[in-house]
Amino acid sequence: MKNLLLDEVAIVTGGSKGIGKAIAFKLAEEGAHVAILGTNGETGAATLAEIKHLFPFSQSVFHPVDVSQTASVEEAIRNVINDFGKVDLLVNNAGITADQLLMKMSEEEWDRVLAVNLKSCYNTCHAVVRSMVKAKKGKMINISSVVGLIGNAGQVNYAAAKAGMIGFTKALAKELAPRNILVNGIAPGFIQTDMVEGLIEKQKEAIVKAIPLGRLGEAKEIANVVWFLASPLCNYMTGQVVTVDGGMVMST
Repeated sequence: MKNLLLDEVAIVTGGSKGIGKAIAFKLAEEGAHVAILGTNGETGAATLAEIKHLFPFSQSVFHPVDVSQTASVEEAIRNVINDFGKVDLLVNNAGITADQLLMKMSEEEWDRVLAVNLKSCYNTCHAVVRSMVKAKKGKMINISSVVGLIGNAGQVNYAAAKAGMIGFTKALAKELAPRNILVNGIAPGFIQTDMVEGLIEKQKEAIVKAIPLGRLGEAKEIANVVWFLASPLCNYMTGQVVTVDGGMVMST
């Protein structure tokens, strides 16, 4: 089933690398026009060039934006709506870590992680919701984490932000369901990205040992779930958080 998202307009935050890049590619492959929001102009331009080469029918764009900054997000999304006339799908994927034990964690490390991972959801959803309400349709997908479900030592800031995304998703789903706007989340487990690559080998081995499927996930496996939630195949599902983790949370 191809082109289920033909001519739909999608915004993907943090869409220039890792999971976000895989999501942007999948949506473009399925016919969507993708607006990527990210902070690294060079990486964003390179990702955009790849999309245009592989999927020339996709009128995708890149906007350099710090998603924790409300005014900048509002301007970028306003430009997307002006250019395309609508937003059908919003994927909140942008995220950072600043891992540290609480007793050593600085206020800046706490604030920055909460701002980029959680406040960004307010910024983006608030900026697109009126357009979706006017259109009487739309979908929002928030990329949380299994850490938001089970916690992880040394990540109280990240766990709090990702757990907050889950609560945000469920509350907003109840608000917007009467308007035919669906809000769902995905909680990835450990996915093979630059973030995981930064771990030492012993840490990776311990992680894999805790995963029943015995391997790390791939970014495209998260992108496939985003595609399903975004597609017409999933028009009777809202307020849900899909765990994609190789069975890790099941085993805890």
